Amino acid sequence: MYLEGHKVISIEGRFKDPTLNDYRLRLLFSFLLRGHRFTVREPHIVKDDSPERCILARLILPQQNVDEDPLEELHGLAKTAGTEVVDELIQRRETPDHSTYLGKGKVEDLRLMVEQHNAEVVIFDNDLTPAQVRNLEKATKAKVLDRTELILDIFAAGARTHESRLAIELAQLEYSLPRLKRMWTHLSRQAMGVGMRGPGEKQLEVDRRLAQKRIHDLKEELSKVERRREREVGARNDIPTISLVGYTNAGKSTLMNALTQAEVLAKDKLFATLDTRTRRWSIPDWGTVLLSDTVGFIRDLPHSLVASFKSTLEETRQADLLIHVADASSPSVFQQIHSVYLVLKELGIEAKDTLLVLNKVDAIYGSQSLNRIFERYPHAIPVSARTQEGFENFIDRVGQALSREFLDIEVDLHHSDGRLMSYLYEKRLVILRRYVDEFVTLSIRIPAGAMGPVRRSAIEIREVEGGFTR
Repeated sequence: MYLEGHKVISIEGRFKDPTLNDYRLRLLFSFLLRGHRFTVREPHIVKDDSPERCILARLILPQQNVDEDPLEELHGLAKTAGTEVVDELIQRRETPDHSTYLGKGKVEDLRLMVEQHNAEVVIFDNDLTPAQVRNLEKATKAKVLDRTELILDIFAAGARTHESRLAIELAQLEYSLPRLKRMWTHLSRQAMGVGMRGPGEKQLEVDRRLAQKRIHDLKEELSKVERRREREVGARNDIPTISLVGYTNAGKSTLMNALTQAEVLAKDKLFATLDTRTRRWSIPDWGTVLLSDTVGFIRDLPHSLVASFKSTLEETRQADLLIHVADASSPSVFQQIHSVYLVLKELGIEAKDTLLVLNKVDAIYGSQSLNRIFERYPHAIPVSARTQEGFENFIDRVGQALSREFLDIEVDLHHSDGRLMSYLYEKRLVILRRYVDEFVTLSIRIPAGAMGPVRRSAIEIREVEGGFTR
């Protein structure tokens, strides 16, 4: 957009004109507070709607384990972000260069690539400092994004609910706050009005305070959302809950659709699901559970995102059982499984009862690749969410896992308590029923997580020593 004859200022452009007044600066900064970012770019005229051309780059350090294609995942992220990959650059180096991350020779190679392909964006599969981004943009004359900023962009584009948008805005602001300085270096000291610190305060300090205030407000709002979600999830203690977790694009949504006919969005793209969806799943010979599909994880998932999405992941934190869905057809399957366990550890739920499900076995040619996974994870369950291959064994294993913490008890109920009686029979928990003058005695085997309605309605509950034989 144009601002009254000044240089072009785009949402992803730079502004250098020192004549912009305070009102316009605050207007531009308000875009940042809504999750947009400003990077250093010269104005250009957009001639068509074609995607931005980008070059992928990665620095590999000695201690890092890499796959056959070190930029495969970044390709997927760039595609999800809507860019066209035209070239890539990889460097192996003992330590990053403190000013440009890559070595000087590789920076020159990168500049030539940008010039040759007329590329507009360079995306790094590493996290860069604000100074490194600034120096690389100066050297290449192109916009430079690091891995975290790219992931934040993708999340921002995919957020649909109010809750997820709050989480994304918080993560983006926390990422942008240390980078504000380079956006305001052209400004001199300005006198402020009544109630401010007085003459001499820099615009940077004012806007930093605005950002910090917005971060505080977002954390307060998300805290309220998290407490409300905890109450909502906690109120479901009468129905066992299962949460699908896994690497992004492992097929969790497709599996959920196959199990529950939920018709949730399932696409062959990274981060197709950002908001938690919960559906009822009737397990044969067991009963009804709540099955939740959550946001997918990824290698080096930004910590700010994990923290921001705690309320969204509340279903996972309180689930009775986790189903860890892994893409068995991916060459990076071991790294992906490990990355998911790291995120679960960060959430403090790595000790939860978990079933590892190897999805997409229909996409594997030959048994060698699958056998290699079974050597490391012998109890994994092979399935295909697309063809429903292996579902019978999978559902049986889920039922067994849910039955690990069952209670054998006798319950005395009022004759008129048809609601609880119906609940117990619907879940096929009743082993024996005896009628007495004032009440009914039921012998039941019930999961500990489903005891809520029983505790609220029963006259008396007695544990059966040694359990029932069935």
